[in-house]
Amino acid sequence: MLADTVSDQRQSRRVDIGRITLNVREQGQGPLMLFFHGITSNSAVFAPLVDRLSSRFRTVAVDQRGHGLSDKPDAGYAAADYAADIAGLIRSLDAGPAILVGHSLGARNSVTAAAIDPELVRSVIAIDFTPYIETDVFDALDSRVNAGDQLFKDVAAVKAYLAGRYVNLPPAAIEIRAASGYRAVEGGLRPLASPSAMAQTATGLRADLVPVYQKVTKPVLIVRGGDSKLVSADALARTSRLRPDLPVVVIPGADHYVNEVSPEITLRAISNFVDA
Repeated sequence: MLADTVSDQRQSRRVDIGRITLNVREQGQGPLMLFFHGITSNSAVFAPLVDRLSSRFRTVAVDQRGHGLSDKPDAGYAAADYAADIAGLIRSLDAGPAILVGHSLGARNSVTAAAIDPELVRSVIAIDFTPYIETDVFDALDSRVNAGDQLFKDVAAVKAYLAGRYVNLPPAAIEIRAASGYRAVEGGLRPLASPSAMAQTATGLRADLVPVYQKVTKPVLIVRGGDSKLVSADALARTSRLRPDLPVVVIPGADHYVNEVSPEITLRAISNFVDA
């Protein structure tokens, strides 16, 4: 399994955007479509989607700062920092405007980038992150993020941890996370994501997102897992009252990890929105 991890890393490349160097996984040709993962995760989790969408788009899945194989500076984990990375990457790729697909943290960052640099963005698919997320939900997220910073004896221990933490993820999604999200160290395996970066990022997620949603003018599709514990039905309803013009798709049976739990339905939602 460690060999699989190394192989996965070789399929990626690093892009220096001036302010930071980001690791990306790229395939396909056509209009630019960028993918941004959630907190503690990495670009590999989008593999089932990009494998299908790369027949129509130039798909670039990104390890965001502090995550995966991208740079991990000591500071700079606010929404504006992540959004500036997105803008810098689009300019470096010289292929915008881009369609942005973001899950959780990636959704927050994508909508923020579209609000700050609209000329670089064609549209946004924001998966399971909205304004009005309750404080107790963020408190629970902090606990889960901190719990992941540990030494694992071997890949079997990693998989057992992931299966317990992400109870609805199918086995294939667990395999992807186990193969792509950890590095070998003395005594076992540790997450690639920087613990300090994760703590700062989790704090930054609490910042008020209402002004961003008020400002954004590009088309935004909001996707929520019907069983999401991060985005409550009330948070979604308040967001729709704030921006009644933004379309919403709720995927029944999916929890917060919508694109991994229900990739086929997520794919249809993305395709229908982009085609429209």
